[in-house]
Amino acid sequence: MHDLAINLLASVIAGVAVWAAQRLVRLRDAGRKRAFFGVEPGAEVLMFVAKHHSSPRPSSVHREDVATLIELASAIKDCGGEPTLVVAGDARRESGRLTEYCVGGPITNPRTAAYLRLLFPGVRMELAEGEGIDDELPVRIGERVFTRTPGREEYVLLIRTVPPEARRPVFLLIGQTARTNHAAARYLTGRRRRLEREFRERPTFCLLLRVREASMFGGDHVERVAEVTAEATRPLPSLAAARAASESDETAVAVDPPRAGRDGPTPDR
Repeated sequence: MHDLAINLLASVIAGVAVWAAQRLVRLRDAGRKRAFFGVEPGAEVLMFVAKHHSSPRPSSVHREDVATLIELASAIKDCGGEPTLVVAGDARRESGRLTEYCVGGPITNPRTAAYLRLLFPGVRMELAEGEGIDDELPVRIGERVFTRTPGREEYVLLIRTVPPEARRPVFLLIGQTARTNHAAARYLTGRRRRLEREFRERPTFCLLLRVREASMFGGDHVERVAEVTAEATRPLPSLAAARAASESDETAVAVDPPRAGRDGPTPDR
């Protein structure tokens, strides 16, 4: 009887130890998840979504972008945050105080466009005149250009950054199409642990993802093409050259003294 009591007590102690260890692991993982997504329990998180490109209504959202918002909102809610939707037509301006998720490219999401101009001058997304479903929608990153083959190969940028003097991160999901935005959201939430380990010491990353056979499988087949943080944060070569020339001209004007010549001032006699 005495041995039975000892065995039962040992089993209880072992069970409690296992439960405590598992709970500690879950709590630690939950803390890392909140840190990665920039979400504090009870905190508001802003979700800026692009306008539907073919709709005349400023508050219209593509159904694939709705799916993207649901994917992100679920992750935010799991972290205890409170997602707040902001459509493209709203003029909410605060930056840095709250975590932000911007869905959609600079053509249809003004918030995305502003962050690209401010922090990622090496990224450009162009829209052909008379846009249609078969447009290549080229994305330029540094000196490289990536164009889509509709339904076969499409690209999306996944960015996390912390703006200067900001306290909270900003996530940008910049796809050539709405379904690539959704694919980027699934990549972000599904590979969170891997991304967290890889970029634990770096608040900013910019990943170029390729979505393959999207017309058949949606965003199920996503692969990383490259990390392009360095190229994205440097001005495009042509713009950098123009800016350097402009600064050089301004410096020359500031330091070169006026020279008296044939048409210049004459000395006092």
